[in-house]
Amino acid sequence: MTQTDVTPAPRPSTPDLRGFARWGRAWLTAPDRGYARPLLFGVVLLTLVQVGIQIRFNTWNRDFFNALEHRDAAAFRTQMLVFLALAAASMAAAVYQLYLKQLLQLGWREWLTERLTGAWMREARHYQLEAGAAEADNPDQRIAEDARVATELAIEFSVGLLISVSTLIAFVGILWSLSGPLAFTLAGHAVEVPGYMVWAAVLYAALGSAATWLVGRPMVGINVRRTTAEADYRFGLTRARESGESIALIRGEPDERRGLGLLFGRVRDAMHALMRSQRNLMWLTSAYGTLAMVFPTVVAAPAYFAGAMSLGVLMQVGAAFGQVQAALNWFVDSFPRIAEWRGAVSRLVAFQDALDDLDAVAADPAQPTITIEEAQEGADESLVLDALEIAFADGTTVIAGASAVVAPGERVLIKGESGTGKSTLFRAIGGLWPWGGGRIVTPPRAAMAFLPQRPYLPLGTLAGVLCYPRPVDEFEPTQLQEALGQVGLDALAERLDEEERWDRVLSLGEQQRLAFARLLLHRPRWIFMDEATSALDEANQDAMMNLIVEALPEAAMISIGHRPGLEAFHSRSLTLVKSAEGARFQRLPPRAVSARALERRRRKVAPVTG
Repeated sequence: MTQTDVTPAPRPSTPDLRGFARWGRAWLTAPDRGYARPLLFGVVLLTLVQVGIQIRFNTWNRDFFNALEHRDAAAFRTQMLVFLALAAASMAAAVYQLYLKQLLQLGWREWLTERLTGAWMREARHYQLEAGAAEADNPDQRIAEDARVATELAIEFSVGLLISVSTLIAFVGILWSLSGPLAFTLAGHAVEVPGYMVWAAVLYAALGSAATWLVGRPMVGINVRRTTAEADYRFGLTRARESGESIALIRGEPDERRGLGLLFGRVRDAMHALMRSQRNLMWLTSAYGTLAMVFPTVVAAPAYFAGAMSLGVLMQVGAAFGQVQAALNWFVDSFPRIAEWRGAVSRLVAFQDALDDLDAVAADPAQPTITIEEAQEGADESLVLDALEIAFADGTTVIAGASAVVAPGERVLIKGESGTGKSTLFRAIGGLWPWGGGRIVTPPRAAMAFLPQRPYLPLGTLAGVLCYPRPVDEFEPTQLQEALGQVGLDALAERLDEEERWDRVLSLGEQQRLAFARLLLHRPRWIFMDEATSALDEANQDAMMNLIVEALPEAAMISIGHRPGLEAFHSRSLTLVKSAEGARFQRLPPRAVSARALERRRRKVAPVTG
């Protein structure tokens, strides 16, 4: 096989945080942002109100303890009333700030989820990621969980940082004015440090933040590993549940347990690494927090014992120091969750980058990709394969130099041994497969219908499954019942309004016949079938094919199949033959006996059975 370069063009690497910040700016400026700006304003306003209340609490702290020190009962009662008023205001501000913050978090998550889902479910990108972008594994986990963590914690951190900065600005001035200068002698020289409590708080927080960063920085990478391992484990469990029948029939439970055990082993290993990192960080933060309880009192005690400040002022200094130190400690206190957030952001940005890579490949004229041209309604609707080359995502060519024309109304059977790329050819015609080169001219997409070997049955009512992807209200109930009867599924006609897991309720053969019933409803002009009758016996296969020929006589049909008897329903064949450079078409002459053979097959068709 030859190699074709289908890698995306290199583009500048964008750091995770910068990439995530783009989403924040885009959300706040998007036409569909909803109430994002008013909610953001409300959160900021209530946050500043809370800081203002804390400033008032600081002065209350001084007055309250002074009243106690002077045994002033009247002042004590007054301060208790002030406390109740401040407490009520603080509670109201906290409750509504939390509510608005949660609305903001939900709004951003909804907006981002819609954007990611839209980019993923666009032009077969979801399929192409699975086929060629391993770095974007488990997109469901990234969209559902990582988007939640990234948006919720981003707003949480932003509000926390706003509180810390505004608290720091407010209480540094208070602490500076209360602490006064620190005078001492150094090498025979008198030294005076103004506002020494402020410098003590800054030094204490700086040392703590530096130590936290050094000890906790491995947690970012560990969180990425843990999230990926958790997603893989959930996928393994889901896959085992979805394949329960096959596993049970072949008694594959021991092997499944081993596989799930290995997947959980990765979760366990990542959790052990995270626990060790958290343990190390906990030693630091516990010691840091414990010392912070007495540090301001110890630093201010000399002034108190010297009579330079009252008990109330000492308590006010301690409270102000605590506020300043808490503001400076935001990084220390938030680091474990910052590591979790960075992990989620990293996975989200990698997911978006993978989608952008696919867009870049499709948009870059220098990249060797398959060109899809869609015919306009009313124009020549022939299917044209022009010097088509199809490659795998790793660059290996599977089909080379394939050219063919299928006219409207023709019925063509595509044959070839396994591995020649028949199904990949259908994916390319359907616009799913961009890797390769050459040109495909297709009929209008609305005129085309694809029947894979295993039909897709969405969740919902049987009527919704039968009409998919069109709305149920486009069809009369009698049309649905008639279509089911034509394919031998009369027994289901009374269950159209039932909601079930129809991919579990129906056998594969019944699912394939349901797909033929869809054709009768949608009446496409072009039908593409990839082993669409593989689960049917010969009589039912002939019945389905004969039904389509009679019900849709003008429709073109292109089929992939190995079953004997299919040739009778097609006017010619195209055979893919392997070669060192990639499979190529070997054209066979039109079958002159196809009409007579088809008539014989029709006479032999048995009634459709369940």
